[in-house]
Amino acid sequence: MSDNSKKLGVVALVAMVVSSSIGSGIFGISTDMAESSSPGAAIIAWLIVGLGVLMLCLSFTNLIAKRPDLSGVFSYAEAGFGPFGGFISGWGYWLSAWLGNVAFATMMMSAVGYFVPALEGGQNLLSILIASVILWFMCYLVNRGIEGAAIINVVVTVCKLVPLFAFAVIAVISFKANIFTADFWGTLSGNFEIKGVFSQIQNSMMVLMWVFVGIEGAAMMADRAKTKTVAAQSTVLGLIGLLIIYILVSLLPYGLMDRATIVQFGQPSMAYILKEIVGPWGAVMINLGLIISIFGCWLSWTMLPAETTLLMAKQKLLPKKFGEVNSANSPTYSLIFMTVLTQLFIFTLLFTEKAYNFAYSLCTAAIFVTWIMVTMYQVKFSYERREMGQLLIGILGFIFFAWAIYASGLEYFLLCFTVYILGMYFYAKARKENGCEKVFNKKELIAAGFIVLGAVFSIYLLVTGQIAM
Repeated sequence: MSDNSKKLGVVALVAMVVSSSIGSGIFGISTDMAESSSPGAAIIAWLIVGLGVLMLCLSFTNLIAKRPDLSGVFSYAEAGFGPFGGFISGWGYWLSAWLGNVAFATMMMSAVGYFVPALEGGQNLLSILIASVILWFMCYLVNRGIEGAAIINVVVTVCKLVPLFAFAVIAVISFKANIFTADFWGTLSGNFEIKGVFSQIQNSMMVLMWVFVGIEGAAMMADRAKTKTVAAQSTVLGLIGLLIIYILVSLLPYGLMDRATIVQFGQPSMAYILKEIVGPWGAVMINLGLIISIFGCWLSWTMLPAETTLLMAKQKLLPKKFGEVNSANSPTYSLIFMTVLTQLFIFTLLFTEKAYNFAYSLCTAAIFVTWIMVTMYQVKFSYERREMGQLLIGILGFIFFAWAIYASGLEYFLLCFTVYILGMYFYAKARKENGCEKVFNKKELIAAGFIVLGAVFSIYLLVTGQIAM
């Protein structure tokens, strides 16, 4: 890693951010948005989410520039709230990543199923076997070397944007303003009503936040960037690009057909919308684009969690085994551990009716932990330095993510705590391994107790059917 030529530049890191975020979500966002919100509510929701995620990105750029000694998203939580805080943030990031891979596997098989009907929507035994082969192939690629995989990622990102661009152009040409405004607010009166519109905004939060999972990709790979400035620039540039793409793809269908029609489409809804406009070749193009898109996103989300556990081991938050690397400087043990867990979860798709929705809901809930802790450290760090502008950014970011957790569904947030119990075992092992007499101090013990109680309560909700799988 001493050779600067092997470090990642702006192009590679922006590709990382875009490829990490643009996966299955954008290809199904039309139906997901139409189910929850009208055009007017969707516009307001995007403004709110865009502002909230911007606060997160500005927090990243500030912290990367002023704390260049820190590497990885979890390191901010550790710097602000101690080793257990760093563990909570890092474990949430890692958990989010491999749960996202489960969602990718489901949607990819659905897309392949358009060409191979035997796959039956992506949840039969044949689908599981094919997804498993791809899963282990991803593990093999990353195990050969992080930088080498990143080069592949740049190529895949370029390929995936072509069908999205084609969809946007065709949708703009076919757009009809009278259809777009026919049911603009989605209320009985047809007028703006605060309660009704706000309810729609709240219901759309999970899908909106799901498509932004991965925006912190450049920051996560900061220690592999040529400079910290490159990592900071890449995060903001990635956000701008994502916002433009997401807003176009999610809003244009409202001007092509009514909400009731959009909702009836299967996934990926973008393929069926384009098929209605231009014919079968449109669905073929979108499904091929989706397969390529998920390949890139899956690759990124195999790289990033492996990097997370590697860095956590270096910071003595996980056992030393997670920090072992091979001749290609890749954390083989971390990769295999994550891949085995992903494999086990993929097998459960045989018994789950809404595997894709359940997996991406858990994935998004888990990443909330990491995101909100970044804003908390932004507040703490800026307050100590008396930087009022940066303090305001942190406060706004914290308020947004606290509300987003509530709006998206606390039950999924609590369900993530069950996997934290496994993580706390490894955390305790690492602390003892490094000679710490006490695993937790008093405040950390309270936090650990809260996590255990949350896990127990979430299991109760799951068993009683109050959390849908």
